[in-house]
Amino acid sequence: MNMIKFQSFSGTITMISDFATGQTGEGESCNKLIAVENNLRGVVNFVVTPTTYFVDHVMVQVGDRVTGYYDGNAPVPLIYPPQYRALVMVKESPYQNVKVDFFNSDLVSSDGQLKLNISPSTQIVLTNGQAFTGNPANRNLIVIYGPTTRSIPPQTTPFKIIVWC
Repeated sequence: MNMIKFQSFSGTITMISDFATGQTGEGESCNKLIAVENNLRGVVNFVVTPTTYFVDHVMVQVGDRVTGYYDGNAPVPLIYPPQYRALVMVKESPYQNVKVDFFNSDLVSSDGQLKLNISPSTQIVLTNGQAFTGNPANRNLIVIYGPTTRSIPPQTTPFKIIVWC
């Protein structure tokens, strides 16, 4: 199994259009191309498919601030603006933070920037919304959380963990 190297790009949606992949059976309107521009005028086009996971299943529109997560190890066509297949899309919210990463056996993210302290109130689910009953360690996780401690690494008790199988 190839290891996903989650990378992200954040900005404001400037355009949403239908995107035809040319694969048979995939209709014109099942895939979207979402253009995102950041403060430095950098632009990324995210290819959004029916399997792209939208945190909280929100619908996005032009003007929304979002972060798109993609696999940094995946091949990318050499075009401008760069075009990535979005694995996870997050609409920014003032009330919650989201981190998408691989968390090790100590529940520390691969970039060392977040440690999870799971409490009985932490909801742990699969991307299809069903309960996850295994151990979330050593997996790719979508973590929805609030405040963090000022420790190194910062620690949080997440509201919700979505296990990316």
